[in-house]
Amino acid sequence: MKEVEMAGKSVEEAVEAALRVLGAGREEVQVEVLEEGSKGLFGFLGSRQARVRVILPDNPEKLIKEFLEGVLKAMAVQAGIEIRRREEYFLVSFHGRDLGVLIGRRGETLNALQYLTNLAVNRALRDKVKVVLDAEGYRKRREQALVRLAKRLSERVKRTGNRIVLEPMTPQDRRVIHTALQNDSQVVTFSEGEEPNRKVVISLRR
Repeated sequence: MKEVEMAGKSVEEAVEAALRVLGAGREEVQVEVLEEGSKGLFGFLGSRQARVRVILPDNPEKLIKEFLEGVLKAMAVQAGIEIRRREEYFLVSFHGRDLGVLIGRRGETLNALQYLTNLAVNRALRDKVKVVLDAEGYRKRREQALVRLAKRLSERVKRTGNRIVLEPMTPQDRRVIHTALQNDSQVVTFSEGEEPNRKVVISLRR
């Protein structure tokens, strides 16, 4: 959030000056009139300037869009950007052709871009937000694949009695594994190791 106090011969003049400083449009700001101002006697004796406080609220969606448009341009990738507000985060979906370069191997590029987006956007915000990036439904497909993997490996653990250590995963992917098996009465899951090599372990419940 940004705010400035400005003075002028009239409220409107003060507001216009504030808008120029903020680089914003009238519809984007909140205006608080601190003093109406007056012309005074004979138009100049005892005259007072109008004073206003103009507030430009944080606009996470605008910051997200501007940052990602710059990244896409630098990567020479043509893609549409759709931003939707969820209860706890902003979901950004990319649409277009040949978006594999944005996803990368097992989502590595998408995860790195998501990390950078959160870093860049929250640096400019007072109230922090969470941004999740997706490309042509990759996150959903990845989640479904991880759930199938979790179920298959849990059956192997039950059959052999040996615990299984999965490959290093992002916190988001580890959460999917834990959630998929949380109601299984025969196995337990936990994470071990340090980031970025933290792994999920599936073992028999003792």
